[in-house]
Amino acid sequence: MDWSKFEKGVFLVNVLGIIYDPETKKILIGRRKNDPYIKELTWCFPGGRPAYEEDLEYYLKEQIMVKTGLEVEVKEIVFAKTYPEKREFLSIYYLCEVTGGKENASEKFVEIKWVEPTEVQKYFTTSLHPKLLEYLKTL
Repeated sequence: MDWSKFEKGVFLVNVLGIIYDPETKKILIGRRKNDPYIKELTWCFPGGRPAYEEDLEYYLKEQIMVKTGLEVEVKEIVFAKTYPEKREFLSIYYLCEVTGGKENASEKFVEIKWVEPTEVQKYFTTSLHPKLLEYLKTL
């Protein structure tokens, strides 16, 4: 199928986890280098592209494990957005909590860090939607 023939309605979907630790009240972010799709991307929420065989939450858990070494419970969908930097990308954000595993940056992450939800803007070099920022303030 030639996806370039579509003018609308076809997106590259990413599922992303806002991994929240209720004890420390911090969220986990990861730093990437040389993203092939969004050059400005550095820090981001862990996740990735889902495949077709399983539910989105299955692939979110899988990608979080691969990139951070952590097992998570997916709580709820928080937000979905496209990016001004790359309109073809659609990201779905889920609230997650750690249930196990051993923290370790790997695959495309060169570093992971727990930060205050209100500090996220200091790290991200790509757009953060105001509704997402407002949600992070409630954590």
